[in-house]
Amino acid sequence: HVQLVESGGSLVGPGGSLTLSCTVSGTQYTNSRIVMGWFRQAPGKEREAVAHIRTGSGNTGYTDSVKGRFTISQDNARNTVYLQMNSLKPEDTAMYYCARATWDAADWPAAYGYNHWGQGTQVTVS
Repeated sequence: HVQLVESGGSLVGPGGSLTLSCTVSGTQYTNSRIVMGWFRQAPGKEREAVAHIRTGSGNTGYTDSVKGRFTISQDNARNTVYLQMNSLKPEDTAMYYCARATWDAADWPAAYGYNHWGQGTQVTVS
């Protein structure tokens, strides 16, 4: 069965950096229809999309609040997607989740479009 396992979350000071990893197993990692995404959810807030990557083309997309600070990337040989986070702010504090979608549309999928999720990794900026 499909499994997504995140790692890399930690406590970091403002202005610091972290790299999250998400390794996919049990399925083909990349083709033209597979999109990987990073989401986050802070206590009392809705889950929000942070970044997406089309595994086939490598095209990426970001939410405005992280543009220029976060970078999503992938290593197809390792079936792994990364989220490099720089210049971290206290408002980046959240549980971060990776997710996998089979998606044909030109836009990025919302959370409901992702059908496989990891267990989450906590990022605390303080």
